[in-house]
Amino acid sequence: MRYELSDYEWTAIKPMLPNKPRGVRRVNDRRVLNGIFWILRSGAPWRDLPETYGPRTTCYNRFVRWRRAGVWDQIMNALAAGHDAAVKMIDTSVVRVHQHGACIADNNHQDMGRSRGVSFGLQY
Repeated sequence: MRYELSDYEWTAIKPMLPNKPRGVRRVNDRRVLNGIFWILRSGAPWRDLPETYGPRTTCYNRFVRWRRAGVWDQIMNALAAGHDAAVKMIDTSVVRVHQHGACIADNNHQDMGRSRGVSFGLQY
């Protein structure tokens, strides 16, 4: 599927995931990770996670637990270490302004505010 890890990717990431089984049988880490990536890539809310990835609460709880434990940072650092320094990652998002928020009557320049220290302005 579109958001699922390949065997090669899974082989690289699997050793970095914590695996502390508790009393209840764990939902497969690969399945959960694919569900987390589905959410992150699709932008959908957790409640819309398809059942094929396991219980949404399990996916959400592992996402949060791994974030608090620094697992995501470890994965990113390990994967980045294996690449040339010239390789860069860009994280961006585009947010469109509602048509009624784009300008004010008799105002030719309307600043839309600040986002992460960058000022966005629209001119018509």
